[in-house]
Amino acid sequence: MTHVAGDRDGDGRSTTVTNSVTERSSPPSDPPIRVYADGIYDLFHFGHARSLEQAKKSFPNTYLLVGCCNDDTTHKYKGKTVMNDQERYESLRHCKWVDEVIPDAPWVINQEFLDKHRIAYVAHDALPYADASGAGKDVYEFVKKVGRFKETKRTEGISTSDIIMRIVKDYNQYVMRNLDRGYSREDLGVSFVKEKRLRVNMRLKKLQEKVKEQQEKVGEKIQTVKMVRNEWVENADRWVAGFLEMFEEGCHKMGTAIRDRIQEKLMRQESKELLEKGQNGQREDTDEQSYEEYFEHDIVDSCEDDEEEYYDEIEEQSNASKAIKSN
Repeated sequence: MTHVAGDRDGDGRSTTVTNSVTERSSPPSDPPIRVYADGIYDLFHFGHARSLEQAKKSFPNTYLLVGCCNDDTTHKYKGKTVMNDQERYESLRHCKWVDEVIPDAPWVINQEFLDKHRIAYVAHDALPYADASGAGKDVYEFVKKVGRFKETKRTEGISTSDIIMRIVKDYNQYVMRNLDRGYSREDLGVSFVKEKRLRVNMRLKKLQEKVKEQQEKVGEKIQTVKMVRNEWVENADRWVAGFLEMFEEGCHKMGTAIRDRIQEKLMRQESKELLEKGQNGQREDTDEQSYEEYFEHDIVDSCEDDEEEYYDEIEEQSNASKAIKSN
């Protein structure tokens, strides 16, 4: 913001005029370091992107140029690609680490190419890259000698060759997938006999998968039945053990009750006889006779009744135990 003081309309009055000035950020003091990376970049994947990220981050301020060989050079020295050169160029332009794409890049870098693009360093992994053109043993031999090579690390487990190998390994499945999606066998380069054989094989494979699925379901049901059976057996053992424990406890209580009842009747009879003897003065032999008659009739009859009830209850519990075990 600037403030200008002046005389408006010549009347001597001071007026302040404010003007807006657009402030622009000053350019960085250090120019960016131009780093170059090159390759084929067929079926562009995250391994490519990571190598370019490392090249971009080689210095705090880096301008990354990426060279990509055209189809003629690539097919001559490396082999057929899946994507053509224009598709590979466009893939690189959509990578956020790339500042500039150089199409028709040379197979071997020389001093003339470095000077033309003002390249300070060349970034690549340190493994020797065989020079199929015959110019040398390593494509990057020159930049390594002049000290303008920046090493990057490869990403293990991913490469264009690995992706192609996966496709070739499952070739039949990918052919069937594309046939199901509307591609013709002519588009896929498949003969009539090959197509029919693939369809039969796919049906057989689906049938095998269904059979396997049913087998797994049957196995799960059998396992469930076994678990239920084992659980029932464990519970049955616990029920029988509990029944026997209750049976023993009942027998003990029944025996105690019979004994207490006999003792109670004997005590009552003895008290009654002593009372009658004191009042009426009966003879001792008469008392003994009465006691014997009481024991033979009342006590014995009572014991026989209790015994019959005891054996009846034992028989009922035994029948119940047999029924549980038979089940």
